[in-house]
Amino acid sequence: MDAIDRNLLRLLKLNARISNAKLAEEVGLSPSACLRRIRILEDSGVIRGYTTLIDSGAGEQAIAVIINITLERQTEDYLNRFEAAVRRHPEIKECYLMTGGADYLLRVEVASAGEFERIHKEILSTMPGVLRIHSSFSIRNVLATRMRARS
Repeated sequence: MDAIDRNLLRLLKLNARISNAKLAEEVGLSPSACLRRIRILEDSGVIRGYTTLIDSGAGEQAIAVIINITLERQTEDYLNRFEAAVRRHPEIKECYLMTGGADYLLRVEVASAGEFERIHKEILSTMPGVLRIHSSFSIRNVLATRMRARS
């Protein structure tokens, strides 16, 4: 990856809907060369996808719940089984392997405490190797620059 690729990624992070012609102009490439570089970044997995941030409007705001998960053990088998289980549940929007007090940090979005209770009971507490679940509900979103979906 060179300086042009890094500049393309920076511009796409700011506006993924920028036209190819404008993007090419910004980085000093022809439109065809720019499109070719974007496709290489996509094919290599550097660009994993594009997403749309949606303001759901007043009264319909989803509540973000941040969940710290501690596993019984931190062996490769436990980590792999837990991560495979996480990938099977679209309710889990993000999952990070962490250092510190908990093994994983998860983010889910719910409409109500009742919806989270269902996720906790039916999904989180049944995942393999889970020793402890600690959940925190957000009060409001202060900054959201991107939301990632893993395909």
